[in-house]
Amino acid sequence: MTHELTVMAVFLGVIHSGIRLATPYLYAALGETFAQRSGVLNLGVEGIMLMGAFFGFFTVFQTGNLLLGVLAAAAIGIVMGLIMSVVSITFQAQQGISGIGLFMFGLGMSSLLFKTMLGTVEGINSFPELQVCLSESFCMADIPIIGDIFFGHSIMTYGAYLLVPISAWILNKTTWGLKIRSAGQNPEAADSLGVNVNAVRYASVTLGGALAGIAGASLSLSLLGIFQENMTNGIGFIAVALVYFGSWRPLGVLVGALLFSGVNALQLWAQVLGLPIPSNIAVMLPYVLTIVALALPFRRSLQPAALTKPFERGEN
Repeated sequence: MTHELTVMAVFLGVIHSGIRLATPYLYAALGETFAQRSGVLNLGVEGIMLMGAFFGFFTVFQTGNLLLGVLAAAAIGIVMGLIMSVVSITFQAQQGISGIGLFMFGLGMSSLLFKTMLGTVEGINSFPELQVCLSESFCMADIPIIGDIFFGHSIMTYGAYLLVPISAWILNKTTWGLKIRSAGQNPEAADSLGVNVNAVRYASVTLGGALAGIAGASLSLSLLGIFQENMTNGIGFIAVALVYFGSWRPLGVLVGALLFSGVNALQLWAQVLGLPIPSNIAVMLPYVLTIVALALPFRRSLQPAALTKPFERGEN
């Protein structure tokens, strides 16, 4: 009986951790979905996340205001999204190379700012877990099994999941979403119908940058409550892969994010429980899954036809 209870507790713990750890993946991957659906590949998501994590953390460290921290992270994400837009859309630089450049800039700049403005790892009071209570004696987290899984997360986690249907609605049900999809699928046809393709791409990449900045803030202000160098540890690159994994659809991105965060939670619990699995192999599992996902050939036929292709009026 004791063994069964332990297994159940571990099982619930893995699911709860998986839901929580999916937060930065969702923000970053949904933002990148908008950019890629408009035809722009932004490999600089990782660097934007690092800058968002730092600026969000530093703002809260100075002011104690968590909302200001999120806004600061979104603002620096917008700035870096605009930089990516200028380089890739206006100057039509090769998008993969410019994205890597943006990542290197974010990695180096966040490290420099950390050393000069903080100097050492500091802590803050992060976003608390939301308690939804129906009465003084009963909260939703008290519901057996599902209470532990679905309740007791921070507002940033719930915001990430709420963003999934909002993104799907924008992309599939609104005029702006139609313009984004047309800019990524057939920019020449979109231009002939009066769509300003470059303006749509600018807006989409900038929105993606803002969400990548918030993704970084979700790490430093919600999941960890600290900032340290290179704290994203590849999450931004996995988020780009999740867009491919999810076939450029928000619901597919959600499934992929839960799968990756679930594997990540599993390897963390394996280390906590001291299971006889080499820690290096456990840590590699999410990245192995990323490679497998990207190797699936059928997803290439689903990608936007004009992805990574610059557009110039009158060229075709």
